[in-house]
Amino acid sequence: MFRKEFADVIGKTGMVPLKDLRPLMLEKDANIVSELGLLKFDFFDDIRFAKQLSEKYNLTFIDLTKAKIQDRTIKLIKKSDVLKFRVLPIQKTAKAVSLAIYDPTTVDFRADLQTLFQHPVEFILTNLAAWAKIFERVTETIDELLETIYEVKADNLTKDEAVKEEDIGDDVIRYVNRFLADAFVRKASDIHIEPYENIFRVRFRIDGTLIETARPPRNLMLPIISRLKILAQMDISEKRKPQDGRIKLSVGGKPIDYRVSSLPTLFGEKIVLRLLDSSNLQLDMTKLGFEEKQITVFKNGIYQPYGMCLVTGPTGSGKTTTLYSALAELNTIDSNISTAEDPVEFNLEGINQVNVKRDVGLTFASALKAFLRQDPDIIMVGEIRDLEVAEIAVEAALTGHLVLSTLHTNDAPSTVTRLLNMGIEPFLVVGALNVVVAQRLCRRICESCKEEIQVSKEELVSIGFASSSAEKIKVSKGKGCDACNGTGYKGRVAIYEVMDITPAVKDIILRNGSADEIKKQAIRDGMKTLRMSALTKVAQGSTTIEEAVTNSSSDKF
Repeated sequence: MFRKEFADVIGKTGMVPLKDLRPLMLEKDANIVSELGLLKFDFFDDIRFAKQLSEKYNLTFIDLTKAKIQDRTIKLIKKSDVLKFRVLPIQKTAKAVSLAIYDPTTVDFRADLQTLFQHPVEFILTNLAAWAKIFERVTETIDELLETIYEVKADNLTKDEAVKEEDIGDDVIRYVNRFLADAFVRKASDIHIEPYENIFRVRFRIDGTLIETARPPRNLMLPIISRLKILAQMDISEKRKPQDGRIKLSVGGKPIDYRVSSLPTLFGEKIVLRLLDSSNLQLDMTKLGFEEKQITVFKNGIYQPYGMCLVTGPTGSGKTTTLYSALAELNTIDSNISTAEDPVEFNLEGINQVNVKRDVGLTFASALKAFLRQDPDIIMVGEIRDLEVAEIAVEAALTGHLVLSTLHTNDAPSTVTRLLNMGIEPFLVVGALNVVVAQRLCRRICESCKEEIQVSKEELVSIGFASSSAEKIKVSKGKGCDACNGTGYKGRVAIYEVMDITPAVKDIILRNGSADEIKKQAIRDGMKTLRMSALTKVAQGSTTIEEAVTNSSSDKF
């Protein structure tokens, strides 16, 4: 049951009514999930709660919410041991390992913990929110994860497919599970299974870069590919045509979807899996990386009662995340929201999502037409690819609907000229368009090995920094460590170019002005270009000069 020590303290303070606490107290076993469930109560003050526990048990209390803890310190413990002992290592010195706890009874395990760490231990009581934030960074080892992988079996598995699945050996199943778990641990976005004449290799895309991780024996090629196709409910007998499928697994207690694509190549089928982890989906717009003025302009655009808001950038630049965050912001009980996507990547409750299926005639254009007969308030189109979709989207934007969509262009001003080149009249573009966002993803400097480097003032000025500020800029770089696999980068940070459709910009569009003219005017109106946004991230110590230059074109205006 829920820990009596917690219930006693909470009961005395009255922070959470007993009737609300009772469901947690009825849990079969006391566990971290139920105890961290206290954070969902609006009136629960975790700081006050922790201070009362510290007084009652005579423990030192420290709020670790803003503490910087290195990954290598957290990795001193397995996740299974965190769940068992409720401790998190936050510092290791020659004298002791400092352990963050939220449960004062954990000190009873001192002897076991000293054996586990082969070191004396000391306990620091912290608040639940701070502990939970550190706990999010704990990852299982591959072997731990292998025991947690749970396959969501297909209901429509045919008899023939079931027989073929049995023919696949346990060693192949375990091998596939291992690289799926490895990709999860390393936070890969894609897995590439590639057959060549003499080799068969597995590559992960991590932080936007492909890294070779394994070369299985070629005799395992067909069994591995068959195993993946069975999981994805694809036709394993069809090897001449591209196929698409989806795998649903539970890995480490988290539901993970793998979007699977097969492609016949010269030496066999290449399989690519896109990892869709809904727990990592960032729907809070304020945490995406927008600067204060940029998010104000973007919100002004999406809060208009009608019009079009477009997000542009290359594949894999985070456009879907930006659109989903906008939809989450707009998703209220009084709004009817419909989306047409190819494919639907994440399920958003309260939003009507449609998967485009061209083989049955369900295209972006036909879905849009259907939406307009469904009394919509807000419509999202996965991508404007042709004139037909563009015309319907513009028509919807001009007739009282808010339309969100994406395009593939290099920057925000080019989006306007793309619509004009498709055949949309300038006066329609001016009337429909609210805001355009261009974005890219830069690799984030690894916090575990981050160090300041010296860069000359001349080099900083040459990439776009103002001469007056170049001397004050502090530039950082990751030197490479175990936490980032020696790359110096871990995670990614978004850079944005948010263009407001101001009266001056509208005038240029109406007279068929070029993208360069639109860009110059947008900068005069206060727009920060992708290069400016990237340099801001360099100055903040989030990314490197190399990443900033690679992911943004220079601006000569």
